[in-house]
Amino acid sequence: MVDRPGWKELAGRAPSQLNSQPWRFVLVESRETIEEVARISGESMTESMSDGTFFERYKPFFRFSRAEMERRRDGMLFDKLPAPLRPFTGQVFTKRGQVLMNALRVPQTLGAENRALVAGSPLLLGAMLDRSTYRPDSLTSFYSTFSLGAAMENLWLATGTLGLGIQFVSFPMERPERWAQVERLLAVPDDLELMAVYRIGHVPPERVRPAIDWASDERRRISQ
Repeated sequence: MVDRPGWKELAGRAPSQLNSQPWRFVLVESRETIEEVARISGESMTESMSDGTFFERYKPFFRFSRAEMERRRDGMLFDKLPAPLRPFTGQVFTKRGQVLMNALRVPQTLGAENRALVAGSPLLLGAMLDRSTYRPDSLTSFYSTFSLGAAMENLWLATGTLGLGIQFVSFPMERPERWAQVERLLAVPDDLELMAVYRIGHVPPERVRPAIDWASDERRRISQ
């Protein structure tokens, strides 16, 4: 990645409401800390897949055929199920599908894959907001969240320019108790709110899709 002053400058150049610059960042390089975040992330994925909360929450965004993906041009193409589940693709979001996935230990398999992906990252980036501006009962909450999005877009575009990859480590956020573990692990001060964690690293030249990856290359047409 760019040197530390460089990436801070990239984020700091983003627009913000009233030039409030509410963002704060922590760059995690400790191998021990990265592996612990990876463990939490993998366990979070297993839990969310096992009890069905992940599928129930996000099923409007999954597509089950390339024809549907071509028509909708949004969401994720659910095309990489473990081999034993492929005949039951259309039933993934049913109670029967959940029972079958749990019997085949699919949540454990996917959780292990998730843990390996995060653990293989040389860097993690924690994005935080200043609680003096991020107040959920105030319009400043929207302004600060919107501003952080602009700062992260700057960093996201820069990683691609440098030949790096960046990905949201989202599963701990699905489980509030797990997210609290991440906050404690990163020693987030009381005056800051941890909003997101990203993994950053070099993209392998062969670009082999991991087992838990789902395609999302399509974008809606202008007419849509």
